[in-house]
Amino acid sequence: AIAFSCLVSDMWLGEFACVSPELFQSVFETHYPTFCTKIQQDAQEFLICVLNELHEALKNVRTQLRHVSSAKGSGGSVSEPSVITQLFEGQLSYAITCLECRTTIDKPESFTILSLPIPSKSTCTLQDCLKCFFQQDTLTWNNQVHCSWCGTKHDAIVQATITKAPQIIIFHLKRFEWQGKYRKKLSTDIRYPLNNLDLSPYVSSPFYTDAEYSLCAVVNHSGFVDGGHYTAFCKHSVTGSWYSFDDAHITKIPKSSVQTDTAYLLFY
Repeated sequence: AIAFSCLVSDMWLGEFACVSPELFQSVFETHYPTFCTKIQQDAQEFLICVLNELHEALKNVRTQLRHVSSAKGSGGSVSEPSVITQLFEGQLSYAITCLECRTTIDKPESFTILSLPIPSKSTCTLQDCLKCFFQQDTLTWNNQVHCSWCGTKHDAIVQATITKAPQIIIFHLKRFEWQGKYRKKLSTDIRYPLNNLDLSPYVSSPFYTDAEYSLCAVVNHSGFVDGGHYTAFCKHSVTGSWYSFDDAHITKIPKSSVQTDTAYLLFY
């Protein structure tokens, strides 16, 4: 967390044309040696590790401060949120219905990144990916669910909805898939909106009447499964201008350039 805060400070101080995250990388690699290798690593896996580490570190700080401020104790357990959970954590609910007795149970699940399937090989929209993720699915054979009412396993249908929409939602586009023994990258051109992304069709809670999001960053991956190059597009939070980050090259870009067929992670 300290290394990350130093990196953020260096970036926003504006003293240099570009900033190398060498300190942060070296600290990160002591916790995750896998990322020390020269082999291409997955940006989504990296992001999950970073968010988890920051959550644990900042959660502990909040917990220590809370214990100091309430030394007498209040009894009972309290949740330990962090700025990471406040910004990125959402809640899904899976409605699972037994096809034998029609009993439905709701299974909640927290998320910080939604991994979306890509339903087309050539071109599709982000809404197509969302519809595919949230569509009703049937669980059969080895995926049968043990029904507490029937007392045995049966086929079931499952339907996911968002019960808590996060302040910042991250979409992982599942471009890498297994085909037999081989892993392949999907080069599908996915059209995603810069503004007015409406998630209300997938939100079940009546408390979220406004579920529209605007794009604030994109992680791009060009290349193949075994090798490639990552770049990023980020929207300046004050000016609203878009910038491209390609190693040491930072350039201002028009909005029209933000749409790309190499998008891998989307931040709204």
